[in-house]
Amino acid sequence: MRFSTKAIHAGQKPDPLTGAVMTPVYLTSTYVQEELGKNKGYEYGRVNNPTRDALEANIAALENGKHGMAFGSGMAAIDAVFRLLKPGDHVVVSHNVYGGTYRIGKMVLERYGLHFDFVDTTKLNLVRRNIMKSTKMIFIETPTNPTMEITDLSAMARLAAARKIVTVADNTFATPYLQRPIEHGIDIVVHSLTKYLNGHSDMLGGMVVTNNAKVAERLRFLQKAAGGILGPFDAWLCLRGTKTLAVRMERHGESAMHIAKWLTSQKKVRNVYYPGLPGHPQHKLAKRQMKNFGGMISFELGSLAAAKKFLKRVRLCAFAESLGGVETLISHPATMTHASIPPAQRKKIGVTDGLVRISVGLEDVDDIIDDLENALYSV
Repeated sequence: MRFSTKAIHAGQKPDPLTGAVMTPVYLTSTYVQEELGKNKGYEYGRVNNPTRDALEANIAALENGKHGMAFGSGMAAIDAVFRLLKPGDHVVVSHNVYGGTYRIGKMVLERYGLHFDFVDTTKLNLVRRNIMKSTKMIFIETPTNPTMEITDLSAMARLAAARKIVTVADNTFATPYLQRPIEHGIDIVVHSLTKYLNGHSDMLGGMVVTNNAKVAERLRFLQKAAGGILGPFDAWLCLRGTKTLAVRMERHGESAMHIAKWLTSQKKVRNVYYPGLPGHPQHKLAKRQMKNFGGMISFELGSLAAAKKFLKRVRLCAFAESLGGVETLISHPATMTHASIPPAQRKKIGVTDGLVRISVGLEDVDDIIDDLENALYSV
């Protein structure tokens, strides 16, 4: 099946009891056992749930993976992936990664014996120089949040495979519609379901996809042992969202390209970060490994004062955390998504006080531009 067909049908069969086309929401914590040691495949809601099973199968299929494991948030999914490691293990992470990934690595898991180095993964030689004997995982984001850096998935997979290092790609910004890291040789893919896969800003969730049966077995054990699983209603909401993923991502990308080009023409905007622009440092790579360039744009206004004035003036664009919804969301990474990263490190990776990030929604693109233009008058 092709992508749009899989998005609608993979993992989902008509309900055997009623023939319902939509997967039911199984709101139950436990299941009746037929006799000792015999059941219908379900025992307890923390272990598995038919609605969650459908979502896990659906997104695994979209990533061309064999195994999907759903968690209660994107960070719960990332935490579970890091728990595949043991004390003393070393992880190389994209330096311009989501602030929550930095936080859980440096502020939580290093206390338990893991070690994290944040490296510019767009530069393979730099990654190579930071690999140690204890390096067991390379964790990348591409595009990165928020400066939209692009890592070469195939090259990174080859580098890691030659050294028997597990590779992980956070595919939240791109979604499997725009790129599928497993097809490039990446071992594990993670998503915040909260964002584009759900697409409606009304649930929280995370997903891990892999083709490695041993990794999947361990992650399912962690689901059971730690209990950070996705609830059935949230799974159902996300299943509703994935059905329209293809058409939404086409519109997000089309509008974002239009807005990015417009932003480059504005004198008060000092820099625009969007991989679809020919001036982006990894534009050719993005063009090669992505279907389109996505709906995320960041741009530089020069100072905290300018950013504050601009964000106070927007009306249609919602000044809020998160991304990937049908509505346009705008945020200030330095004080929101990346606030947990020390100021010196933020400055080093380009997350300045004047940087603004926009998640382009599905409104009429000219209305979005009108709102941005009106807000720029105050800067």
